[in-house]
Amino acid sequence: MIETLPPVILGATLTTFFVAAWALRRPLESFFVFSVSASAQPRRQFFLDMSLCMGTGVAVAIFNALFFGFPFIASGFKLILGFIVLGFFISLDMALARERTVITESLEQETEVEPPGRLYSMTRKFALVAVTSALFVAVIIIVVISRDFAWLAGIEPNPTSLAQAQLSVMYEVLFIMAVLLGLVVNLIFSYSRNLKLLFENETDILERVSRGDLSRRVPVATNDEFGVIAGHTNTMIRGLKHRIKLLSALKMAEELQQNLLPQHPPAHPGLDVAGMIIYCYEIGGDYYDYLNLPDGRMGIVVADAADHGIGAALYMTTARAFLLFGIHDYHGPGLLIDEVNRYLTRDSSDTGRFITLFFLEIDSSTQTLRWVRAGHDPGTLYDPIEDNFIELDGEGLALGVIEEFSFQEYTRQGWTPGSVVFVGTDGIRDTRNKGQEMYGLKRLHKVIRHHAAEPAEIIRNRIIESVRNFQGDVPQEDDITLVVIKLL
Repeated sequence: MIETLPPVILGATLTTFFVAAWALRRPLESFFVFSVSASAQPRRQFFLDMSLCMGTGVAVAIFNALFFGFPFIASGFKLILGFIVLGFFISLDMALARERTVITESLEQETEVEPPGRLYSMTRKFALVAVTSALFVAVIIIVVISRDFAWLAGIEPNPTSLAQAQLSVMYEVLFIMAVLLGLVVNLIFSYSRNLKLLFENETDILERVSRGDLSRRVPVATNDEFGVIAGHTNTMIRGLKHRIKLLSALKMAEELQQNLLPQHPPAHPGLDVAGMIIYCYEIGGDYYDYLNLPDGRMGIVVADAADHGIGAALYMTTARAFLLFGIHDYHGPGLLIDEVNRYLTRDSSDTGRFITLFFLEIDSSTQTLRWVRAGHDPGTLYDPIEDNFIELDGEGLALGVIEEFSFQEYTRQGWTPGSVVFVGTDGIRDTRNKGQEMYGLKRLHKVIRHHAAEPAEIIRNRIIESVRNFQGDVPQEDDITLVVIKLL
């Protein structure tokens, strides 16, 4: 049996085979471990070291059977079992060390890896290691105790021999328990170091994100819950960076759009004008403008592009460019809107987008109103003397639908001094409160009637206040645009 082998020979044999296994380990690592992804390397490292330990145990058992005549089954089983148990703890420790190396290298190189496609649950791995460790400890103790029982059975039954045998068995059991306990404790500390490293990395990155630093990533070095959390944390960081870029671009677009709107009311004899846009998002598809027309006339345009956001804003910017281009050769509202519609339809007829528009020409010298209604809400003229509201109505299709559509212009001659013209988008009329009731035209007319004697800016502000008070805490669903003109 192997117990009869001199310690020097046994130690030399074990050392020789361990050195041979260690020499094979390096090239095998390059081929079997380093050739796979970082998250898979710790698992490969465990299988490699475990295989080497088992192979070493089998090689030593075969060597002892061939050169020392030990029975392979009886003696080799115990030897191989010892190598398996020792290899299990060594391989786990090496795998955890490989995992720490992968984590550290990933952190230093700031490599971005996608979350693991297959999850190896940490709870299952802990349970498997705990059960396997307990099983190995139990098997070792059973083997040692059964061997000691067989040895005690052959001892002479005298007090001195029995006392020495009991003491020897106790020392042997304590030694084996101490070795196994040391291996388990080392494994626990190794796991703790990895968990601490993963927690610190995740916490550090999240603290940086909370401070606005999105330059770092969490290393995805495991294929368990930590790897999944790290992968999704990195996805979140990339999403935040992309969102910040979008917000920066959106802010720039918002500033650009605000610069396209009138910065001051026009100084036009006989007119007091005030306008405003309140977007439901940072930018939108509503637009208003004041245009200087030939012969001292003034043009007021209010438009609303279908949908909201960046797409509507870009579409409206295109329409604005066509409108301003057409003003250079202005021959009346109808011809101007015909030309704008023709260019706009050519560019966007296949997109399904359209724009509603109300264009009003005011000639103070002859007290004449001329307008075109391109699918937009009618304008409103309030006569304070007659105390009545007159719709500046008419037929007309939205822009961007039919290229050769001919827009009709309408005319109204004369007005009462102090009359109020209101042009707005449907965002005012369609505003809803908590009870889903619409603001409607009656409330709008009531505000205009009550404040008709005040300047256009005051009328505008009171309309906005009335809409806001009616709306309450309900989110704004559409852009709100209005222009108020006092005919002095």
